Amino acid sequence: MVESGRKWLNLPKQFLKDNKNMFKGKFLHSIDAKGRISIPAKLRKYITPNADNTFVMTQGNEKCIDMYPKDNWMVIENDLYKLDTFDISNANFVRLMLSNAHEDEMDSQYRILVPRQLLEFAEIKNEVIILGSLRKIELWNPEILKSHLENLLSNKPFNQIAQEVMKGNKFPQTT
Repeated sequence: MVESGRKWLNLPKQFLKDNKNMFKGKFLHSIDAKGRISIPAKLRKYITPNADNTFVMTQGNEKCIDMYPKDNWMVIENDLYKLDTFDISNANFVRLMLSNAHEDEMDSQYRILVPRQLLEFAEIKNEVIILGSLRKIELWNPEILKSHLENLLSNKPFNQIAQEVMKGNKFPQTT
């Protein structure tokens, strides 16, 4: 299909349905004295009405804070509910994931209050990198993220990482 002189991808309807709120981009913001951050407009547009302007924040897998819109978090909770908590590894994971989870609703100025314990875990003080990461937003200390990315890329160049991770994935042809 051609529109405005550009060729548009013909993506399956299921792809479009499942990928409405894919967060992307990197933004440097300040944190106010109360521990609030403003959600950038470029990220707010991906928050669905089903999220009720509410986020669930928890400790990330790395030295960051993961923020999920409430509707995306409900999918995670559903998956957690399915785990066999008689298995000690599962029980420990559920315990860690949920004990660090905090819910907050954006105020009228699109700010979220980030719990002090999560800010301390991620070593976030005055400035924060707000990073879109598909179905979630990550909050990083700018220096820690910079160091993390430098370490990552010092071991392998981006093109090698991309090739290893994306190997076998099929992409629609754009030509």
